[in-house]
Amino acid sequence: MTRRILITGASGHLGSRLAERAAAGWSVTGTYFSSTDTKGYDRLDVRDPAAVRDLIDRVRPDAVIHTATGRDDWRVMADGAAHVAVAAAAADVRLVHVSSDAIFSGEAVEYDESALPDPVYRYGAAKAAAETAVRAIRPEAAVVRTSLILGDGRGQHETLTHDLIRGVRRGALFTDMIRKPVHVDDLADALLELAAGDYRGVLNVTGPEAIDRYELGVLTARRAGLDPARIPAGTIVGSGLRLPTDVRLRTDRAVALLRTRLRGVREFMAG
Repeated sequence: MTRRILITGASGHLGSRLAERAAAGWSVTGTYFSSTDTKGYDRLDVRDPAAVRDLIDRVRPDAVIHTATGRDDWRVMADGAAHVAVAAAAADVRLVHVSSDAIFSGEAVEYDESALPDPVYRYGAAKAAAETAVRAIRPEAAVVRTSLILGDGRGQHETLTHDLIRGVRRGALFTDMIRKPVHVDDLADALLELAAGDYRGVLNVTGPEAIDRYELGVLTARRAGLDPARIPAGTIVGSGLRLPTDVRLRTDRAVALLRTRLRGVREFMAG
């Protein structure tokens, strides 16, 4: 019997790639909220707990991967994650929740799975609240902390870099913002592995290499055939923004656990 999977936010960057790669072994139901490219998915407002419950009851998935997000909407990120966890628990469905390194301040630089959130801005606080809700409501869930998602030209960092070079957006790439990017395909495959397994608790899933956002922009530009000299550089300190600077998720556990190989950014951006 074909396994059934429900992917929330399947119209987004990660969600759409997940749906594509899941199609090889799963019967896929995806959700969208505001996208115009619905791909036949079900419209779902995760802020509505009854709607979440009804969809899971109707689809009866073997697993749910929750990727839906709303960067400026606490009710989508925090409350929505709780609603998905409640519905998954009620239906006794496997849940994989996608979290972020944004939950950390960067003060400790390196973070393993035991690290407690200490966010310094609203998005990170919402993602931390989502984690707390999921782990309390559905302790059996896998909570995947990840970082910058890119590699296919559609990631937010890639889009931003292209826009800055072409002058259609103002801003800069920060030399003091350091992360460990992950290729969207590697992350999607890791999430599908976890959906089919029984790992519970936090798991860090990123690439192995740390890089600052400006240097990453240079790699992005070269890959796209654009002039990296046109990328404006800056610093978080100089911008006056309150953002985490150096945040590196340790991935020893993921490397030992997963079959999926997590490639380094210089490897996948060179291809």
